[in-house]
Amino acid sequence: TARSRNDQVVTDTRLFLIEKTNNLIALIEENQKILSQQALDNFDTIMPGYTHLQIAQPITLGHHLLSYVELLNRDKLRFTDSLKRLNESPLGAAAMAGTSYPIDREYSAKLLGFDRPMSNSIDAVSSRDMILETLSNTAILSVNLSRFAEEIILWVSTEFNFIKLPDSLTTGSSIMPQKRNPDGAEIIRSKAGRVIGSLSTLLVVMKGLPLTYNKDLQEDKEPLFDAIDTIELSLQVMCQMITEMKPNRDRMLKSAKNGYSIATDIADILVQNLDIPFRDSHKIVGSIVSFAEENNKSLDELVVEDYQKIDKRITIELVNKISFDRIIHNKTSQGGTAPSNVKKEAKKWLKALKNNC
Repeated sequence: TARSRNDQVVTDTRLFLIEKTNNLIALIEENQKILSQQALDNFDTIMPGYTHLQIAQPITLGHHLLSYVELLNRDKLRFTDSLKRLNESPLGAAAMAGTSYPIDREYSAKLLGFDRPMSNSIDAVSSRDMILETLSNTAILSVNLSRFAEEIILWVSTEFNFIKLPDSLTTGSSIMPQKRNPDGAEIIRSKAGRVIGSLSTLLVVMKGLPLTYNKDLQEDKEPLFDAIDTIELSLQVMCQMITEMKPNRDRMLKSAKNGYSIATDIADILVQNLDIPFRDSHKIVGSIVSFAEENNKSLDELVVEDYQKIDKRITIELVNKISFDRIIHNKTSQGGTAPSNVKKEAKKWLKALKNNC
């Protein structure tokens, strides 16, 4: 009595979305916790930072991992915010016009755990923006996971060799016994396209529908269920990979040094100590890098005599400031990569996530 398939189906859909949204929030937080712990364990592990996939400046692995904690936190906030709009009950809207039976929609909403009933019966049965919002949040999350998966794929390659994954998270080749392919990361990367496709599918279904109910709306279930299953699996696999990955600290440091990644920092040192504009300092350091390349040395291996061949104003005191450790530790600006910053941020995140769970 006083119910229709239309309002029952959309009520069940909202209940499903609330349950799955809370589950996704928990899985995101689990990934954040493991990333934060890895960041704390590697707060002073030096690695190259990249722009254009070219070595740019030295950073710490902990700082890099915490960037994904921040990304995931915005994903979590999007899902959390969507709960405010999900928590309304369509039940009692009936087919589309409401009902003449003396029902209490406030009471049925309370029994089902909703905050309130939806205010308009037409809107209640015809709108699917709550699914679109969930799929949009899921698509953004899948893109963020895919970006990290791509980095994991690069990092485990022979050319990078920054991390190792256990056999349980890699597979061999049918004919090449030496291979350890990062299949989990590759599948997460590919699944992002599937989740994005689910969002696109429902957007196309909804774009031309008049109010209220249309049979087209049965097409909302398949992309929704598939996207939720896919993103849950991706989060679970990513959680395992982050937990099990073992950094190759020596290789990361060597790679950072090979890329002349402290060139910008040397330029900053010259600006601050020689009272020259950055454009002049930039030119001087360009010559220093060319000299290092010609002599097959890293920048911190050059001695004062080498620097003075480029510019006589560079003293032993300035050269002593040119080291990876000093340069990394000096990046103390808010949000910077200094190990002291990273340790503090990692501990802050671990404490916050412990209190949430």
